[in-house]
Formats: sequence, C-alpha cells, structure tokens
Amino acid sequence: MDTADSTSASTPQGPARTRKRGARHAQSASMADVARLAGVSSQTVSRVSNGYAGVNEETRQQVLEAMRELGYRPNSAARALKRGEFRTIGVITFGLSSTGNVRTLEAIATSAAQEGYAVTLLPVAVPTQDEVRGAFSRLGELAVDAVIVIMEVHLLDAVTISLPPHVQVVVADSDAGDSYTVVDTDQAGGSRAAVRHLLDLGHRTVWHLAGPEESFAAQRRTDAWRAELVEAGREAPPLVRGDWSAESGYRAGLVLADRPDCTAVFAANDQMALGLLRALHEQGRYVPDDVSVIGFDDIPESGSFLPPLTTVHQDFAEVGRRCVAGVLRQMHLDVPERGTTLVPTRLVMRESTAPPRMDQAH
Repeated sequence: MDTADSTSASTPQGPARTRKRGARHAQSASMADVARLAGVSSQTVSRVSNGYAGVNEETRQQVLEAMRELGYRPNSAARALKRGEFRTIGVITFGLSSTGNVRTLEAIATSAAQEGYAVTLLPVAVPTQDEVRGAFSRLGELAVDAVIVIMEVHLLDAVTISLPPHVQVVVADSDAGDSYTVVDTDQAGGSRAAVRHLLDLGHRTVWHLAGPEESFAAQRRTDAWRAELVEAGREAPPLVRGDWSAESGYRAGLVLADRPDCTAVFAANDQMALGLLRALHEQGRYVPDDVSVIGFDDIPESGSFLPPLTTVHQDFAEVGRRCVAGVLRQMHLDVPERGTTLVPTRLVMRESTAPPRMDQAH
C-alpha cells in the first residue's frame, strides 16, 4: 500500500520534469540551461566544454551528465572564432589505395589527435588540375587552421591555389622545392642503400622495377638507383616500370624471369616486390638462390612474404609527426616556412637477398 501511494505521488512529477527537459532539448539547449541543471556557473560549463584544467572531476562529471541529458553540444564554431582557431587540420590527398599515402594519413591523424586537433580529409578522386583546384577552393568553406598536402608537386605548380587567409601549408612526400614546407622520406638514401647492399653481396648489377612515371617518389628512387650503379662503375639495365600494385609487379616479373642475366632486382615498393616474387616462383626462378629481391616501404606484411622480404623501412609515424609539428609551428608563428625536412630510412635485411651463385658472380 505504501508503495502504491509512493508511486502515485511521484508519477505526476516525473512526466512534468521530462516534458520540461524535452522541451529544452527540442529548442536546442544553451550553456545557461546546462549550468542550471548541473548547479554550476556558465563559466564552469565553458571550461568543461573546452577541456580546460582546473575543474574537479566530480563537477566535470555533473556538467557532462547535464550535457548528455539536455542533448547539448558545444558550439565549436563560436569557440573557434573566440579563440581564433578551429583546432582542425585539413589533409588533401589522392590515391588512398597507395600504402604510403594511407600510412602517412594515419600517422598525421594520430599525431594531430595527440596535439588536440581533428583532421578533415579532402580526397581528390582524380589527380587533375581541376580536382586539385577544387579541393583547395573547398578549404574556404571548411573550418580548418592549416593544410597538409599529400600529392604530386607538379599538380601544385600547375594550378593557381587560393588558400583561406592565415592557413599554413605543409607538403608530405613530394618535391616542392622552396615553394612550401616539405616533409619527405629520404628516398634517395634508402634507394642507394638497397642497391649498395645488392652490389656488396656480389651481384654484377641491379635491375630496377620502378613506380609510375608521374610519381616524384618513384622518380627519386629511380634516379638514386641509377646514380649508385654509375658511381660503382656498373651498367644500369633497362628500366622495368610498374604502377605500385602487386599485379604490375607480377607482370614485370614474368618479363624479368626470362632474363638469365637478371640476378638482383630493386623494386620501388613492397607491393610490386610481392607480385615479382610470385612471378619468379611460377617461372622456376628461386629467390634468393637465382634472383635476389629487395623492396621499399617495409609494410607490416613484408616479413611474412615467401621468402621474408629485405626492404627499406620508411618511418611513416615520424613523417606524420613532423607534418603536424610543421603546420602547428607555422600557425603559432603566423608565418610560412620553406625548405625540406628528410626523415631517415633504414635497410631491413631478411631472407630475399643473398650472394649470387658462383656461375653468376663476377
């Protein structure tokens, strides 16, 4: 009986309170509404919304609970205007199927989050001048403080870029020269180390499975391959070209398997090396007994290839960290920077490279 009386007495109050809060939610709750419900000042709600220190945990939880109950979302645009920044970095890129681009983007997002920034991705579907120009134009409509660009520099040079005021730019993995701040992997150093490793093993020369012609990364690796051979007094074999994919590596491998003078191959990335390994195996050319193969990237799966792939390790996490650090430094100084920062590479030696057979050696 007592329970029934208690229920009947409390029932009218429950719906009334619910209706009141529901009405406030429908009308978009304000910071003042949150403050009243949590029993704190609007200044405290603001501090919690902005993630500032100085609010004890119990009070913070009260405010967060009130926000959830009212469906309140802080007005990030208003806060950004007040602070003069949106705490968001735009990233323009194309070719998300590329291992390098994906891992660089992942590293940028991780580094940005560690600094308290979000990332807005602007993918360029087709790397044409109009698409690139459109991506930069859209920046004017988005709340971003800075931009990191992961794309071929000839597209940057070929278009007239109009950036929102005070938006700083860093270019990743490109050859932008003095036009932008550039963070790049030491493509040349890594490629030279790969070729030198194969020559030191005793191979007469090193064939090269290059990346696509329009890629600056591919071009730098090709130039370094050729330069290292010339300095060693070796003749550079005819270039074999792929498109970064394992399938193109497989097609190239079918060609190279028919060359008895091909005893060592430097592939411009690990995916093409994977296809190359398959083609050589199918054609009865064993790795590394008949042909040594070395890749570039050191993707997580490269140690599980058959045989495990010798490759050049790229530090994508460091590239991402330096890109984010670069744009933040420019933002805080409010001045653009110029020049290139190279992130070192290192050779990872596994079982896909070995000295040539006695009948193949010098």
